[in-house]
Amino acid sequence: MAELTFKITQHIGDLGENARGWTRELNLVSWNDREPKYDLRDWSPDHSRMGKGLTMTADELVALRDILNDLDLDSFEDDEFDV
Repeated sequence: MAELTFKITQHIGDLGENARGWTRELNLVSWNDREPKYDLRDWSPDHSRMGKGLTMTADELVALRDILNDLDLDSFEDDEFDV
């Protein structure tokens, strides 16, 4: 299998941190020297390891933003998302 390479070209923001110290981040990431895409995933503190995530084009990110803007988040109960 070919080696996966990546470069975080821009850190946009953190969404949170888990008990292991990994942070869920939105970044622009270039995968295998390709054009950077928006990327949402968990990263180890030194960014040497990553969890599974989502990679999106700018158009997909705009579509996600529009979907989220249409949600009535005030109607959700605090425990509604407990698994």
